[in-house]
Amino acid sequence: MKIAIVNDLPMAVEALRRVLALRPEHHVVWVAGNGAQAVQRCAELKPDLILMDLLMPEMDGIEATRRIMSATPCAILLVTADMGANTARIFEAMGHGALDVVDAPAIGNDDPRAGAAAVLAKIEIIARLIGDRSPSTVGGARVAAEPGARRPERLVAIGASAGGPAALATLLRGLPADFPAAIVIVQHVDEQFAAGMAHWLAQHSALPVELAREGDRPSPGRVLLAATNDHLRLVARERLAYTRAPQSYVYRPSVDVFFHSACALWRGEVVGVLLTGMGRDGAHGLKALRDKGHYTIAQDQASSAVYGMPKAAVAMDAAVDVLPIEAIAAQLCHVLSTQTEPGGSP
Repeated sequence: MKIAIVNDLPMAVEALRRVLALRPEHHVVWVAGNGAQAVQRCAELKPDLILMDLLMPEMDGIEATRRIMSATPCAILLVTADMGANTARIFEAMGHGALDVVDAPAIGNDDPRAGAAAVLAKIEIIARLIGDRSPSTVGGARVAAEPGARRPERLVAIGASAGGPAALATLLRGLPADFPAAIVIVQHVDEQFAAGMAHWLAQHSALPVELAREGDRPSPGRVLLAATNDHLRLVARERLAYTRAPQSYVYRPSVDVFFHSACALWRGEVVGVLLTGMGRDGAHGLKALRDKGHYTIAQDQASSAVYGMPKAAVAMDAAVDVLPIEAIAAQLCHVLSTQTEPGGSP
């Protein structure tokens, strides 16, 4: 991969160079000392991946991420020395399209392998994500829904990736406290940030936002967020569970896994919503929901930080409606307050 480093500390740059030198397939194409330089260098030579520091003089990593994703979008991995202290900044940068975050490797350590494993693992995942152009394949047999009449419970299943935090905050901000459906969110985020993200989203929502626990049953008045790097899915009796399979799946947790399980097992109405993100995760699951008669929405290109996942859904006619993020909450309220024919526009 062609990789760029953005960091104002020479020792931090050297530590990252040493990490990348452990993998001959990676090479550094340029280094920038602050966000402003990074924006300029990216316009001159766009790399496959940027290792972006958060705190820098002149222009920080948040603003640099915003400008790069607007002008010359590419994969961005945040690298910071103190993830716990920078949680809000991390979610803000991810809202602009950064894919993930990792602890900075130790500065000044004579052994380049110390702290390298985490960085290289994240880079490998992103490399697979960038290179993934194959149709979605979700392992495991489909479980038949339990017999019985459909019940009135309604479920809003939401998937998001790069740019998701900001999009989710906008969507949740527009929903009332008496929103009449259960909500489950699958966002591509490392499990160590899931609790912080739930807390952060709750500050933007009239509904409580909680981590989804094994055995939880989605219910109106709660927003449940996927909490681990394993895949979240519905199982019998409409309970939530986590599964490692498919283990080789590049997206963790996978939106497709959850959408397909909701399609198979939720006995009431499902509304599928696919938001901004790189790749194509969720597109096939959204298509399955629409084909079964459920209402589906994809975020439009203009309001997406990364128009990958919703673009894939639109290309396969998986979305009943394609809407800007600012309009999705109002549309959900409208759809769920009226009786509509499944799979059709209200």
